[in-house]
Amino acid sequence: MSNYNAVSPRNTKNAPQNSGPFSQMVAYSHYNNLSAQLPIDPQSGKLVAGDVKAQAEQCFKNIKAIVESIDHVMSDVVKITVFVKNIKDVDKVDEVYKTFFPTYTPTRTAVAVVALPMDALVQIDALVSHGEGTIPDAPQSGDLIKLTNNTANAPLSSLSTQSVAFSHYNNLSAQLPIDPKSGRVIEGDVKAQTAQSLKNIKAILESIDVPFDDIVKITIYLKNFSDSEAVNEVYTTFFPDSAIARAVAYVPARTVVAVSDLPMGALVQIDAVVSHGDGTPPQLVEDRHGLIIEANNTEKAPKSSLSTQTVAFSHYNHISAQLPVDPKTGKIVAADVKEQATQCLKHIQAIIESIDHVMEDVVKVTIYLKNIADSDAVNEAYTTFFPDGVPARTIVGVSALPQDALVQMDAVVSNAEGTPPIA
Repeated sequence: MSNYNAVSPRNTKNAPQNSGPFSQMVAYSHYNNLSAQLPIDPQSGKLVAGDVKAQAEQCFKNIKAIVESIDHVMSDVVKITVFVKNIKDVDKVDEVYKTFFPTYTPTRTAVAVVALPMDALVQIDALVSHGEGTIPDAPQSGDLIKLTNNTANAPLSSLSTQSVAFSHYNNLSAQLPIDPKSGRVIEGDVKAQTAQSLKNIKAILESIDVPFDDIVKITIYLKNFSDSEAVNEVYTTFFPDSAIARAVAYVPARTVVAVSDLPMGALVQIDAVVSHGDGTPPQLVEDRHGLIIEANNTEKAPKSSLSTQTVAFSHYNHISAQLPVDPKTGKIVAADVKEQATQCLKHIQAIIESIDHVMEDVVKVTIYLKNIADSDAVNEAYTTFFPDGVPARTIVGVSALPQDALVQMDAVVSNAEGTPPIA
């Protein structure tokens, strides 16, 4: 198997030791996926004393320790996601953020959630480039170049880059419904705000000559879950975007969650992961010819006209968030959170097996809980699927989930064979 990328879990004593079944970081192909870092002192295993600034600093120190343990640096970070308990704390977190990213700024998402593990005030997630790749005993294309991009046609921020491309993916900063000219959230209801957020994403993609239908995964953060149907009305006017995509009814993988608050009082914020067929230099010539997006659905997991169960591009599969519903009836399977977690993971497993992969290929799992106190019960189910605790992981408590579920999970999965180039 030396010709294939290998899932590579890694841990360091310089960052908090895991209290659950997950790795601090999992490298695969040209990305390192980190578990979300809490403000835990690695020595004591407890939350650091102090306000949100002190906690944010500890989160970033933990990320830096993990990054440096694999001979990387903070400027290799491609994407940061900041989860806070109070949206007003984002400004304080930003003061700390600037000290870790004084010149280069990665793409970024910031949301306020209902609860975080250990009752922390902040938790920070990171995606990091991995230039050497993970083919055992076979160095890949050398130190790939990270390409950053900003356009005046979308909202600009001194704290984030609109798009950072590395290898075969573009990672975008989450887009708020901001008018690029005024820098303010537009007037209007959630439908108008959704349209503006998607317009901003489209403007960023157009500025780097990437079609809108090259989006692989969308995450929608809503202030009010009751706005879901209104958001979907707008969403269907953007996806599919091209005649080719309409012909095959292509829609990206998708996750929708309700959070407690969003920056600037917005009602919606949208995050996107986008394919990058030509890759970033100095990738080999044979790797630079329009790789194909491969979308897949199976009858063994719930289907939706608004999302594809899994979308593969290059060496990753992105899986839509899975709810604990019966694929045949579309209804929630049980009232118990452990059973619901088991059903979510069964769906993920069914999707993975439908594309001839296995659960050991999972690189990262994100768990959204209605009640953060359910974490232990979820872990009981989780360890039966991941006994070795290999995937990186993020857990947050959210205000609402579709169908009033108690838990929802999405996943990023390796794709060893990659996707073929256009013939």
